[in-house]
This record gives sequence, structure tokens and C-alpha cells, in this order.
Amino acid sequence: MTTNKKIRVAVAGLGAIGKALSTKLAAGVVPGIELTAVSAKNHDKANEFVKTLAHPVKVLCIEDLEPEADVVVECAPAEFLGDIVTPFLKKQKKAIVLSVGAILFRSDLLDVAKQTGGVIMVPTGALIGLDAMLGAAEGKIHSVRMVTRKPPKGLEGAPHLIENNISVQGLTEPLKVFTGNAKEAAKGFPANLNVVVALALAGNGPENTLLEIWADPTVVRNTHTITVDSDSAKFSMTMENIPSENPKTGRIVAQSVVAMLRKMTSHFQVGT
Repeated sequence: MTTNKKIRVAVAGLGAIGKALSTKLAAGVVPGIELTAVSAKNHDKANEFVKTLAHPVKVLCIEDLEPEADVVVECAPAEFLGDIVTPFLKKQKKAIVLSVGAILFRSDLLDVAKQTGGVIMVPTGALIGLDAMLGAAEGKIHSVRMVTRKPPKGLEGAPHLIENNISVQGLTEPLKVFTGNAKEAAKGFPANLNVVVALALAGNGPENTLLEIWADPTVVRNTHTITVDSDSAKFSMTMENIPSENPKTGRIVAQSVVAMLRKMTSHFQVGT
């Protein structure tokens, strides 16, 4: 027996990614998916934004989203992650998380999901080759290294830069601003490096995924080069992501969430 009931989706956070995603979903780009509610810090601006959408949706506080949706997409600052996803997990619903780095410091959310049957989902986002990494992780991964180069503006305000008195303003040549592992990067660059955390969670773990970050005035795209050595394959990949209106994130992130939602409703699925 089949049903035509649509999956209801709420978007929490209306920054560049949240707005782009809401616009696409309201326009009906994914059959079987319905945008029902959004949440943002400034409700007045949010109400003005939803007037531009293809159909009306509710503007709600974070704590009021769960009854209105089957899936929540978290597009907000990392500190709101728990408030957004916990009510959905407790009701055995799904939460698509973009603040992936925050998960490393919120193991309690994974515990809630395990206890209730809720599901935390991480989209591919700006990461090429995630399927290859997942496959390699079924065997033995020897090493994972990543080099990220971003226009300096995309790194401004990062806690690591502030704590270490590193300025990226007025650069005329590339400057290496960080060397360490994925967990350290998630703490020092919470708005910038969700991509390396996704890589680490899919593969060798955050402590064993090594990273360099460069503030590079010679690039106009967020560039990630990844090298993986495993017992099944050795591969390298480079991706250059066009920044969204927010220089810290790429345009492809919203499209990746759309692709994940499309896969949830599809009877033919490609990829791991």
C-alpha cells in the first residue's frame, strides 16, 4: 500500500544557506517534500523573507518547530544545535545537521538519538569523495590529510585567529594560520571547517585527520585538497567551492541538503 503523504521539513536558521534552501524547497524542487516552517533570531526579518517564498510557511521559535515537521535542517550558529535537534530526536524524527563540528563536543545528542531511535544526518556539503572515504573506512585507513585555502575574508573572526592574535586583513600572499587535527579545527574555526569534521567522522576519526588552513588572497573560492591512503585505495581530491553570500560557506551546501532530501523520497538511489 502506498501513500502520497509528504515529508514535512523545517529550516532552523535563515542565513545564506537557510534562505537558499528554503527558497528551493518552497518552490517544490523536491517532489514529496514540503517546507512547513522556518525559525530565525529576528522574526521581523524572517517574516519579510517568507513573503518572497512560493507558498506561505510559519515563522516560529526553535522550541515550536518539532510539531510542525518530520525533519529539521539545522542551518544556525553551532551553539543552537542542541536546542534545535533534541526535540526532533526525542520524537524519533530526523535532524539534518550543518554545524557538524559541534557534534564532536555534543556526544549527548548521539546518546539521545541512540536511546530514542531518532536520526542525525550529515549531508556531503562541500566534501568531494565522501563515498570513497566511507568505503575505505570499512578497511584500514593509514592517513588522511587535508589542506584548506580560503579567501581571508572567509576566515575573519574565527576563535583561533582571535586567541592567537593572527590577523588576515591586508594579506598580499598566503598565510598558514593553523596546523592540527579535525577536532582542534572544529573548536578554532566553528563556522568554517565543518567539511573536515564530516571527513573525519566518515573516515579515520577527528584526532587522526590532519589539517592545514591557509588564508590565501590569491584564491576566490574555498579550496579543499584531501589525500587519503588506505589498504584498499590511495586517492586525492581537490574541490573549489564558490562562496555563498556568507563567505564562510559554499553555495553547494544548500544544494547538498536538497540532494539528501531528494534521496530520502527516491525509489532509485545512487551513492553509498
